[in-house]
Amino acid sequence: MKVHIIGGGNLGVSIALGIAKFSQKNEVTITRRNTASILYLQELGITVSSDNKHNIQEADLIILTIKPYQVDTVLAEILPVISNKTIASAVSGLAIDSLQNKTNQEHHVVRIMPNIAAQFGESATCISFSEKDRAQALPVVTLFEDLGTAPIIDEKLMDAATVLGACGTAYALRYIRASMQAGIEIGFDSQTALAIAAQTVKGAAKMLLEEKVHPEQLIDRVTTPQGCTIVGLNEMEHNGFSSSLIKGIKTSLKQIKG
Repeated sequence: MKVHIIGGGNLGVSIALGIAKFSQKNEVTITRRNTASILYLQELGITVSSDNKHNIQEADLIILTIKPYQVDTVLAEILPVISNKTIASAVSGLAIDSLQNKTNQEHHVVRIMPNIAAQFGESATCISFSEKDRAQALPVVTLFEDLGTAPIIDEKLMDAATVLGACGTAYALRYIRASMQAGIEIGFDSQTALAIAAQTVKGAAKMLLEEKVHPEQLIDRVTTPQGCTIVGLNEMEHNGFSSSLIKGIKTSLKQIKG
């Protein structure tokens, strides 16, 4: 499949890298107004251009990784030169119906929400589409399954998916940062503290994904009566650990919905 990514920011680059590293028989083009910072992608066989229309007529899939305010300008540029394409939008807040109307109902629209872990084959990419576009959407699902997980969800949950899966990357990293800082306070150098904190989170996530159990079941394995784990967990909860995370996620969702 020939994939044309418009928007060479962090997310677009992550998707391009993921496709180049983890998928087979796909050709990638990525565009950005100023290409200087992404020219290194050419070393992986990725075509880089400052022209959004560069070879776009040959694309099987067009991925939009741009800001909401850029959508109309980009569409005005590319629509005159394309026909009957599959367009996958990672634009926050842009509904399928809205994009279909903006493209004059002439293209197949898929809504996606990946995260920047795509470049490591570890994205949680939520995908929505209209039933009439199912045949064109399924290859998109297959592509993003190469870059991590790609659950198909109801579009009404896509804003929530943005917060949980995309914003959630930052939330997880903030936890790791705090754990690293605590590690320094209790005696580790920063590099060792970061390595331990990051690997611990990776291991916990792998256990959850592979065993498919509730987190509390795994927590029970770690905690013992009067042990150091349970007193630490209780202290965190007394200071609002879970509630502050839940409030943060809900606040982010309110920001998306305006």
